[in-house]
Amino acid sequence: MREKIPSEITELSLNDTTYKGCCVSIQPTLVNFFFGNNGTGKSTIGKAIKIDNGVCWKPGKSASDYTVQVYNQDFINANFHTYHNLPGVFTVNEINFLTQQQVEEKTAEKIKSSAAFNKAIEDETQKKADLEQVFINFQKSCWDKTSDLRTTFKKALSGKMKAKLFAEAVLEIKNKKDHNLETLKRLYDTTYSADAKKYNLFNPIADPAILDNLSGRHILTESIVSSSDTPFAQFVKAINATTWVQQGHEIYNSPPDDKCPYCQQKLPDSFEEDIKACFDTQYQDSIKTVSDFHTAYRNEANTLFIPLQSIPQEIYPEIDLTVYNDKLAALKGLIASNIQLIDEKKSDPSKVVEIEDTTTLLQEISQIITGFNNLINENNSVFAEKPKKQAECKTFVWELIAFILKDEIAHYTASKRTLEKEIQSLTAEILKHQATVVSLGKEIAELNKNIVNTLTTIDNVNTLLRDSGFQGFSLREKEDTPNVYEVIRPDESIAENLSEGERNFIAFLYFYHLVKGSESADGGQLDRIVVIDDPVSSMDSSSLFIVSALVREMIEICENNAVGGDPVAKGRFIKQIFILTHNTYFHREITYNKVKHYLYINFYLISKVDNKSSIRLCAKTNPDVQTERINYNPVQNSYASLWQEYKMVTSPIPLMNVIRRILEYYFLQLCGYDGAVLRKTILSNDNKNNFISVDANGKEDYTQYQMASAMLSYISANALGFNDGINYVDECIDIRQSRETFKMIFDLMDQGQHYKMMMGA
Repeated sequence: MREKIPSEITELSLNDTTYKGCCVSIQPTLVNFFFGNNGTGKSTIGKAIKIDNGVCWKPGKSASDYTVQVYNQDFINANFHTYHNLPGVFTVNEINFLTQQQVEEKTAEKIKSSAAFNKAIEDETQKKADLEQVFINFQKSCWDKTSDLRTTFKKALSGKMKAKLFAEAVLEIKNKKDHNLETLKRLYDTTYSADAKKYNLFNPIADPAILDNLSGRHILTESIVSSSDTPFAQFVKAINATTWVQQGHEIYNSPPDDKCPYCQQKLPDSFEEDIKACFDTQYQDSIKTVSDFHTAYRNEANTLFIPLQSIPQEIYPEIDLTVYNDKLAALKGLIASNIQLIDEKKSDPSKVVEIEDTTTLLQEISQIITGFNNLINENNSVFAEKPKKQAECKTFVWELIAFILKDEIAHYTASKRTLEKEIQSLTAEILKHQATVVSLGKEIAELNKNIVNTLTTIDNVNTLLRDSGFQGFSLREKEDTPNVYEVIRPDESIAENLSEGERNFIAFLYFYHLVKGSESADGGQLDRIVVIDDPVSSMDSSSLFIVSALVREMIEICENNAVGGDPVAKGRFIKQIFILTHNTYFHREITYNKVKHYLYINFYLISKVDNKSSIRLCAKTNPDVQTERINYNPVQNSYASLWQEYKMVTSPIPLMNVIRRILEYYFLQLCGYDGAVLRKTILSNDNKNNFISVDANGKEDYTQYQMASAMLSYISANALGFNDGINYVDECIDIRQSRETFKMIFDLMDQGQHYKMMMGA
C-alpha cells in the first residue's frame, strides 16, 4: 500500500464554527485541493492554519519555523482598506547577478549547516533515549536481583520500593560492603519490629572445673582400712568385716541389756574399747574425708545446677534451647552418677571408686550460655539505642544491596559515562551549527538588502494588470515614501471605489508577489506554508485565467519538494499549499492532470448537513491494482465523467453506449470530424490490416474489424436513433476486445496521448 508523503503540517484537527463537535481531522500532504460550496466551512480551515489552532507539525518543527501566508477575505480587508499605503514587497533585483550568486552560495551553506544541525539534534535525541534505556535496563536488573532482600528488609527500604527510586538510591551508595546476612537480619528484626524488647541473660558458669577440683576427691581412689593390732581388730580384719562392724555399731551403738544385737550374748565389759580399738585415727580421718567430700560435692552440684536449670522466663526468639537442654540433661545424669559412686565409697570405705570429670561438659554449656548472652546483649544494646541502630541497620542494608549489585552498577556507570560524553560532544556540535546558521542568516540578510527592491514587484503587477485587461488603475511607489505602494488611476489620482473583482484581483497579485518576496529587505529566510481561499470571487474570465496560472506556478514550486525540480529555476520555498474554492471552473483549471500524483496531492470534498461540516478525502481503490489507492477529482465535467464511467462499466450494452458517446464528443464535437469521414478513415484499406489477426492455422480473424465498424456505425447513425441497417447483437460483445478496439481507434487517429491522459496513464 502506497503511503502519502507527509509534509510540514502532518495533521489538522477542526473543532470550530460548523465543525464544532464533529471531530474532523485530516492528514494533509504537500498539495491539498479542497472543493465545497459557499458556507460549508472552507474559510475555517484557512483561519485555523493562520492562528496555528489544531495544527500538528512534523517532529521538531513549529509555526515559528515558517512564514504562514493566507489569502482570504481577511487578507484583502487588512491590506486594501485604503489604496495608497500598501507595504512594499521586496523581490529579487535581476540586474545584480553576482550578489545574488553569493546569496545562493550562502543559502546552500546555510541549508547544509541546518541539515547538520538537525542531524546533530536527532543524534542527540537518540543518545538521550539510549541513556534513558540504559537506566531502564539497570533499574530492571536491580529490581529483579534483589527481590528476596526487598522482602526481608522491606521497612528499611521504605520510600524506595519503586524500581526507579530504588535504582536511583542504589547509585547514591558510596560504600559497598558484604554484611553478614544473619547478623543484619537480627539487627533489622530488633530495630524495626514492633515487638522488640529487652531480655534477661542466662546464668553464667563461674568455674566449669569447680566439681572436678573439690578438695578430698583423691580419697575416692584409696581403699580405707584400719591398721589396729588388737586381737579383736585382727579378728575383724581377718574376716574382712571392718566395714560391716562399723556400720552395725553406728546403727546399734547402745544395745539393750548389754547384749549383742545379733547373737543376744552378753557383751564383755571391754566391748566398746575393743570396737574403738578396731578403727585407728587415720582410718577415722579418711572416713570423715569421704563423708565431707560427699557433702561438699552434693552441695556444689546443687549450687551449680539449680541456676543452670533456672532459664529466663522469656527467651530471646533467636535462641534455640535444644542443644542446651540436651547438655543440661547430660550434666544432670553425670552428677547423679558421680554422687552414686561417692555414696558407694561412703558405704564401703575400702572400695576404690573413680568419678567422671564434669569440666568438659560444663565448658560446653558455658560456651552455649556465652553465645546466648552475646545475642541477648546485642539485642538489648540495639533496643537501648533503637533510633540510632535503626539508621545504622538501614545503612548496612543499602551497603549490602550495593555490594550485591556492584557488577550492574559498574556496567551502568561505564555506559552512562560513554553516552554522556557523546551527548556532550553532540551538544557542542549543535551549538556550533546553530551559530553558523545564525551567522549565515545575517550575511544573507545583508546581501539581500543589495539585491532586492520593491520596484520589480510594481513592474510585474502592472504588467499582469495590463495583460488581463485592467487598464483603469495601476501600482506605483508612493512619492517621498520609499517601499510603499499606492493604487492610482490613469490621471494620477488615488484609485477609489474599485469593483469587487478589481479589488480581489489586485489583492491576489499582491499576495502572489508577497509569497515570492517579503515585506522587508532582509526577509524571505523562512519557508512558506501557503493557503489560498476562493481567490477568483467576482473575477471575469481573463482574471480567472491569470490567477489560475499563478496558482499553478505556486503548486509547481511546492511539487519540487517531492519530484526534485530545479531549486534554482523555480525554488522549493513553498513547502505546503492548501487551495480552497467553490468555483468549478477554477478548480478544474488548477487540478488539471493532477489526479495521477497520488503520493503528494490530496483532493477533499467539503459538505455541510444540518449545519455540521465534514471533509472527505477523495481517494479510492485502484481497479487495476487492488492493493493501491488512487485519487479522484470530486469535480468532473461531462466528458471526464464519461471516461470515469468507461473505466468502471462491466456490462456490454452500457460499455458500447459510453464508447459511442466518447467517440462522438471527442472526434465529432472537439476535433470536428464528420461521422462518415471518420469511419471511412479508420476502416480504410491502409488501416484495415491493423484490426485483422491471423491464428496458428493461418486463418484470418475479422472480429476486431467488425467491432470497430460497429462502434463507428453508432456515431455515424442519426443522432436521434440507431441505423436500421446495422445488424449487431449486443449480448455477443466481448468486453476485453471492445476495450482493445476502442484504444486502437485513438492510436490510428494519432490521439494515443489523449487516450493515456484520460485513462490516467
